[in-house]
Amino acid sequence: MAERTSGMTVEEFEEVARAAASASDAVRFEFIGGRTREKKVPDGDHNAIVEWLRAICMQHRPGWALFGSDQGLKVEAYRKGRARPDGVLAHRKAFAGQGEWADPAGALMVVEVTSYDSDTDDRDRVEKPPAYAASGIPVYVLIDRDSCEVTVFSKPDQNRGKYMDAHSVTFGEAITIPEPVGIELDTEELKDYVR
Repeated sequence: MAERTSGMTVEEFEEVARAAASASDAVRFEFIGGRTREKKVPDGDHNAIVEWLRAICMQHRPGWALFGSDQGLKVEAYRKGRARPDGVLAHRKAFAGQGEWADPAGALMVVEVTSYDSDTDDRDRVEKPPAYAASGIPVYVLIDRDSCEVTVFSKPDQNRGKYMDAHSVTFGEAITIPEPVGIELDTEELKDYVR
């Protein structure tokens, strides 16, 4: 039997999201906390940030890939949510054969870059940290273009749906992404990608 949350099953959501994706490249949908969320196509600065991080990750971790927002993840407790992170760091073969919505077990880190829209606060700052923590994803990196900060969430408590550790720095400062990633980021370049 399909699980229902807020009147829509996960299967119904996947069908709606698939139809919307085939009709338009301008928007994608996510299903977090039983609510459908719209994820608009990113702007050029947003894409530049993801590419900046991809280059750093690939330099430090050959054999890994930073998958883009085309790779959806089954998130939250019991995998009842569907998210499209801006980046998912995993072994390059981690999601082979899994389709559009993959099990997050292979994810080492997820990345979100805030957008300049009204939903970004709820979506990236409020709803996604507990969804990713409940899924057991070891690290969540939030690159916040509004506050010009990078926050690294780690040590997920799956039962409580909460990351037990969070560190933030202002753009321009260095921050360590802990294991299993183990990379230090110099965030100076991020200053180039804010309005």
